[in-house]
Amino acid sequence: MRIYWFYFLISLSTIFFSIIGIILTPIDWRGKIWSKIVRNWAKSILWISNIHYSIIGLDRLDPNQQYVFASNHESAFDIPLTLGGIPWHVVPIAKKELKKIPFLSWAMIAAGHIFIDRSNHEKALKSIDKIRKSLKNNPRSILIFPEGTRSLDGKMKPFKKGGIILAINAGLPIVPMACCGTYDVLVKGSKTFNPKSIELRFAPPISTKQNDMDNRNEITKRVENEVKRLKSEWNNIDLN
Repeated sequence: MRIYWFYFLISLSTIFFSIIGIILTPIDWRGKIWSKIVRNWAKSILWISNIHYSIIGLDRLDPNQQYVFASNHESAFDIPLTLGGIPWHVVPIAKKELKKIPFLSWAMIAAGHIFIDRSNHEKALKSIDKIRKSLKNNPRSILIFPEGTRSLDGKMKPFKKGGIILAINAGLPIVPMACCGTYDVLVKGSKTFNPKSIELRFAPPISTKQNDMDNRNEITKRVENEVKRLKSEWNNIDLN
């Protein structure tokens, strides 16, 4: 499928679900209805793309627990895979540039998604405290991509500490998570994409508490290593 036709269908789906969500916003200040709308939007993207996906390790998690989900980021398809694959109320931390995209940005704001100015370290740190208070007032899970940006070659970049500091500050367990196979579906800058089977893998949660701040580097490395392990397991299965 040509990428232009694909983006056209994606745009229609985004506009459709955004309009539904915006209409329902006045009765959904906690974002729970929005969460279901986003999940169905994500699944519609995968369906439009004729992509089959599987979920591994979800049974390790407590559906009543708040988490910080930490994933690798190798493709634009990581977004629908993670948002469609996590069956609970979860919102991603997004770069502020996404606020400039019509419909998508309106929907994200209405759904309670969190925006951070990654170019300004001081503002980003202040945002962490605001996010902690927001999570306390309106409990929900958070999705982060600690690499900070998409990989250009499919290889994982070193994880940054910002999202891990957020988890420690809020005292939330971190769930290492791996998007597997998405890089081969849509390479950044490509004009075509290749429908194939992809997978979302979850590791057991890593508990945190607020006095863990001195160990943030070690926790960040532990999360990164767990995601690498999940990716390695997928690669071994894929090769076989």
